[in-house]
Amino acid sequence: MNELRIFDRNDAIPTDRPDEPAFGRGVEKAPKHRREARRRWGGRLFALAGFLLLAGGLSLGAWRHYSQQRQVMATAQQQRDFVPTVPVAKARAAGSEMSISLPGTTLAYTAANIFARANGYIETRKVDIGDHVKAGDLLAQIWAPELDHQISQAQATLAQNQAALQQAQASRDLAKVTDDRDSTLVQKGWLTPQQGDTDRLTLASQRAAAAAAEANIAAQQALIRVLTQQKDYQSVVAPFDGIITQRNVDIGALVSAGSTFMFTLMQSDVIRVWVYVPQDAAFGVAPGVEAVVRVPELPDRTFPGKVTRLAKALAPGTRTLLTEIDVPNPDGALSPGLYLNVELHIPRKTPSVIVPADAVVFNSHGLQVVVIENGTARFRKVTVARDLGTEVELRDGIKPGDEVILRPMVNLADGSKVNAAPIEKSGK
Repeated sequence: MNELRIFDRNDAIPTDRPDEPAFGRGVEKAPKHRREARRRWGGRLFALAGFLLLAGGLSLGAWRHYSQQRQVMATAQQQRDFVPTVPVAKARAAGSEMSISLPGTTLAYTAANIFARANGYIETRKVDIGDHVKAGDLLAQIWAPELDHQISQAQATLAQNQAALQQAQASRDLAKVTDDRDSTLVQKGWLTPQQGDTDRLTLASQRAAAAAAEANIAAQQALIRVLTQQKDYQSVVAPFDGIITQRNVDIGALVSAGSTFMFTLMQSDVIRVWVYVPQDAAFGVAPGVEAVVRVPELPDRTFPGKVTRLAKALAPGTRTLLTEIDVPNPDGALSPGLYLNVELHIPRKTPSVIVPADAVVFNSHGLQVVVIENGTARFRKVTVARDLGTEVELRDGIKPGDEVILRPMVNLADGSKVNAAPIEKSGK
C-alpha cells in the first residue's frame, strides 16, 4: 500500500535527484491532499448544520406546544375559577284573585222568533226592522174570512144543540111526571107492572138524552173557543218589550199557521255574554264573580257585569266551562252578536308563583328555572299554570322569595358558583 506524505515547503529534498529543483518537487502533490481533507471536513460541517437545524426545529416546536398547553391550562383554570355575575329577579306569590281575559260574544237577554198561528193573508204590518215595541203592541194583522164563517157556523150549531137540550129536558120532565103517577097505580094494582117498567125506563132514556144534549153543547162551546182563539191569532202582538231585529213578511203575503216565520224580537236592555273559561280557572268561577266587558270598537268604555249562570260541566273537546254574564245595557250601546273581551276576577283556589318569562328555560329535561342558593346555581323543574306574556305563573317547583336567574347562560351547569346582580323587580 502506497503511503502518501505531505511535505512542508521547508523539508529537505532528496539528494538522489540533483537535477530537479527542490521547491518544485515538494509542492507537486500538495493540492490533492488538501482537496480530500476539505471534502471530509465539509461533509462533517454540513451534517452538523443539518443536525443543529433539526434539533432547533424540534426544540422550537416543543416549546410552542408547551406554551400552548400552558395557556390552555391557564384558561381552563381561569374558567374554573371564574364566577359569573348574573341578573336575577325575585319570585313573588300570585295574588288571591286571578285576573284572566277571554273572548266572548253577546246575546239578547230574551229573543223570540215569531211565527204565524193562523192561516191567511197579511192585511196590515205595523213594525219594521229596528222598531222598539212594548209587550202587547200589534205587529201585524192577518185576514182570514173563512175563519169568520167557521165561527158563525159553530155558533149556529151551538144554538141547535141548546134547542135540542131544551127538548130533551122537556121530554125528561114529562117522563118523570108519568112515572111518578103510574108508579102509585101499579102499586094499587090498577096498572100492570109492565106499564110501570115502561114508564121507569122511558124516564131513564129521557134523562140520558138530556145529558147528551148538554155534552153536545159543551163540545160546541169548546169548538167556538178554539175558533175564537184562532181569530185572536190573526192579530200578531209582541210577547215582551224589545226591538224588531228581523222581518220576513209584507202586506199581502200568504202565511200558514205554525210554518211561516214573520219577525224576530229581542230584548237587549240587559245583555247576556257567553264566555268559555279554561279548566285552570273554572274551579274559581261562581255566580256573583265580577266581570268587566270591553268592546274593541269602544275603547273608552267599559261595561261591568256579573256571572249569573254556569254550565256545570266542561266541554270534553275544549276543556272549557260555558259561563254566562249579565251586563246592564240601558242605553243600548251593546248589541247582540258582538265580539268582545271579558276580564274575569276569579278567586284563586290553588297557590302559585309568578316569575319573569326570561327566567324559564327549556332543555332536554323540560321546563326549568335556575335559582340561586348560597351563591350556587340550582336547576328546578317547574310546571307552568298560565303564560302572562312577560311573566309566567308557575304551579310548582319554586317558592315565593326565591332568586331566579334571568336569561341563564347556555353553559351554566347545576352547582356552578354565581354572583347575583342587583335584583330586578318581578311583577307590577
